[in-house]
Amino acid sequence: MIDLKAARANPEAVRAALARKGAAEAFDTLLEADERWRALVPRADELRARTKLKGKPTPEQLEELQAVKTELREVEEALAAAEAERDAALALVPNPPDGAAPDGDTEDDAVELRHFGEPTPTDGAREASEIGRFELERAARLSGSRFGYLVGDTALLALALYRFALDHVGRAGFIPVLPPVLVREEAMVGTGFFPTERSNIYALEADDLYLTGTSEVALAGMHTGEILEAGELPIRYSGFSTCFRREAGAAGKDTRGMFRVHQFNKVEMFVFTRPEDSRAEHDRMVALEEEFLQALGLPYRAVDVAAGDLGAPAVRKIDLEAWFPSQGRYREVTSCSNTTDFQARRLGIRWRSHDGLEPPHTLNGTVVTDRAVLAILENLGGDVPDVLKPFGAPSRIAG
Repeated sequence: MIDLKAARANPEAVRAALARKGAAEAFDTLLEADERWRALVPRADELRARTKLKGKPTPEQLEELQAVKTELREVEEALAAAEAERDAALALVPNPPDGAAPDGDTEDDAVELRHFGEPTPTDGAREASEIGRFELERAARLSGSRFGYLVGDTALLALALYRFALDHVGRAGFIPVLPPVLVREEAMVGTGFFPTERSNIYALEADDLYLTGTSEVALAGMHTGEILEAGELPIRYSGFSTCFRREAGAAGKDTRGMFRVHQFNKVEMFVFTRPEDSRAEHDRMVALEEEFLQALGLPYRAVDVAAGDLGAPAVRKIDLEAWFPSQGRYREVTSCSNTTDFQARRLGIRWRSHDGLEPPHTLNGTVVTDRAVLAILENLGGDVPDVLKPFGAPSRIAG
């Protein structure tokens, strides 16, 4: 959640920033709810003070005390209702974007920062499922649309990618984690996926659990409610997990092949750091993602995501988009976000700074998903990058 105290101190600047995310009205609603709550606080404090009598009360004082207690109960009920209303409004306000994030609301408004390699020709390009072995029809019979089997050498290629990714970021100080993929609602709310992304999350209603769409949720929630010592920061994790997304609203998009599916695997970086270090950490994580794609020999470009397309938690996000010759365009394969103190504040995570306890900044970044398998197959035509062979990848995928 945003820092409400800071927002009160400079509401116009915060509102202007949130307007770039289309959230100015949500912020106005929050301020109105906050004002109603704040107006009740002095009256409640005054009434509580009047209930504390010194010495033996007189009959008149007892009668007055009873009236005060009755009014106090009414005011406290109103105060609790106002606080709940304020907290509900606060949960709907996203993190204001960084001033460096470009304006715009869609993926088409992202600004290209740089690119690597030359796009593979599109003439005669084959889709990845025509080169590797993906059992799509069999998966559809079993699970429905947007599922697939990765089989044989294609599965070995994927496994080698995940292992190489963990090794790559491990050398940079990221601790490998195999996290839970089922979490409680508090974790989804705390990381900012609820309420805005609820429609894309699979729910196990009988157990009050949710399947995560990224290990970011579990890695962020790993330190919920904890106080971190200054010497512990930065804490860097790399999580490998299977991820699940309902893809609500994606009807008709990327229905061919394995590009947009309900279940996929991912290696994700997650960092807890001091606020003054988060921008540099963001740059470092993006660099690690780029080094990974360069080691695979994939043509890609880096784009700065527009403010209105950032999602609730992020203030800045850099996507890396690999070239897909079968589509004749670049498509997202990794993403790296700085969420500042938004998630830590919601999860009750603090660190012991010189000025006292305060929320650390958190960042998340994808190293690899199954989409990298598709990009390798399409761009290299079945050849396998040498860096993957020590991790059990085949020498070539027969297409």
